[in-house]
Amino acid sequence: MIYDSWDILTDPNPKLRKRSEEFDVKKVKTADFQKFADRFADFMLESDGVGLAAPQIGFQKRIIAVQEKDGVGVYVNPEIVKTSPSMQEGEEGCLSVPGKFGIVERHKRIHVRAIDRHGRRVEFKLAGFPAVVWQHETDHLNGILFIDKVKTWTEGGKTKV
Repeated sequence: MIYDSWDILTDPNPKLRKRSEEFDVKKVKTADFQKFADRFADFMLESDGVGLAAPQIGFQKRIIAVQEKDGVGVYVNPEIVKTSPSMQEGEEGCLSVPGKFGIVERHKRIHVRAIDRHGRRVEFKLAGFPAVVWQHETDHLNGILFIDKVKTWTEGGKTKV
């Protein structure tokens, strides 16, 4: 198995503050990675998240899982290649920062590039909440937590990314 520890790390764990390494794309099509991707997606859902980054489970690789209309997408080496100048504010929480919520400003629209779980290079544009989730998860890959960007603390909603 590529990685097999299934606990959410919480702040102030120093692993959450490290920049993750790129994942070897040659391994994406392996049975081991497919097992990992299945478990990673399931674990995100079991944790009541709409997104999860590998560093949140202590795996310092550039891999994220995100809730999509038709299931959970698992992406390797994701990057945001373009952002809109227009911004949006919204409440965020995080599985790695339990019990804390705050208003964060994010780009309204983003253009992303990644390798999907089948080894295909994908590119697409996102807006609104999906764009927020991708920005939140890619921040994790760079050792950034949403609490670093909070403009105003809130009492908390139900959304955790």
